[in-house]
Amino acid sequence: MGIIAFLILGLIAGAIAKALLPGRQGGGWVITLVLGVVGALLGGFIGGALFNVPLENFWSLQTWIVAILGSIVVLLVYGMITKRGARA
Repeated sequence: MGIIAFLILGLIAGAIAKALLPGRQGGGWVITLVLGVVGALLGGFIGGALFNVPLENFWSLQTWIVAILGSIVVLLVYGMITKRGARA
């Protein structure tokens, strides 16, 4: 998959993950893009390692599922880090 397609996948996966998570998450579209791309990488790595589901094809349902799940994990971790930093 090309870098532009991967960035688009990350942005969309991050936006979907942000919409699925309850509550209000901080950050704008740039943070969503970065966290979505990191989540897609994480989802691709974990999906490839555990279930042999790599991020190869942009239109593959497996690619989207692991990218969105990875983005949810990254957004949850980001939310825990930023909330902890705001309380201190």
